[in-house]
Amino acid sequence: MRHPACSAVLLAACFLPQAAPAQVPDSGRWQELRFGAEEVGRHMEDRYIEQVVDLAAAGRLDADRALLHRLRYVSAELIAAAVGLKPEAASWAWEVHLAAGPDIDAVCLAGGKLLVGADFVRRLDLTDDELAVLLAHEVAHAIAEHTREFLSEAQLAYRPLVPVEVVMLRLDSDLSLQLRLSSLSRMQEREADQLGMVIAHRAGWPVSAMLSFYRKLAEAEDGEPLIASHPSHASRISMSRGMARLLEP
Repeated sequence: MRHPACSAVLLAACFLPQAAPAQVPDSGRWQELRFGAEEVGRHMEDRYIEQVVDLAAAGRLDADRALLHRLRYVSAELIAAAVGLKPEAASWAWEVHLAAGPDIDAVCLAGGKLLVGADFVRRLDLTDDELAVLLAHEVAHAIAEHTREFLSEAQLAYRPLVPVEVVMLRLDSDLSLQLRLSSLSRMQEREADQLGMVIAHRAGWPVSAMLSFYRKLAEAEDGEPLIASHPSHASRISMSRGMARLLEP
């Protein structure tokens, strides 16, 4: 006869999220994703809406209409190229907004929610070609489902396993967990650099912008990033050189 405690453990195991295998577009790298795409997208959309509402209330949302028009013009072809690599992204409710202030650079949340910092774009003095590289990098994070993968890996740190909203809250404040996942974050950043260049190239933007963007980023940040979750500027410049050679006809 099975012990009652064993039965309870087996019953609990039935309700734990099972890892679903997936592949990153273009590279084909396998991922194990323990949260559903819709669930993660819903929570990311809630965060995005909250941030956009706060920015609007502070008069910091979409203030520079000319720059916003540039962002939406450049991102339209990038999104089309991304959908070519990940067809299900065609059903996402893509959004592009511009934020004033020095605290935001650029991000694309799961489900295609782009937010770009106006000060960041001006500080780097980005051309449309270079802006395409920046936006393509962020779009790459979304179609590679990096947020979903990151949350899935973070969940494994907790026993018993916890739902996605709890993982998100803990990640915001748990520095030890952030450090533990820094190698995954660095890998995702490198992957977004490479996949972003593929997306930009497919959308028709010149490969020369890839190198000029990462050089501008290195000069603007004046040294290597303090955050260990990002590759060094030297490695990104070297990678962009190699990708430009690979993608040139």
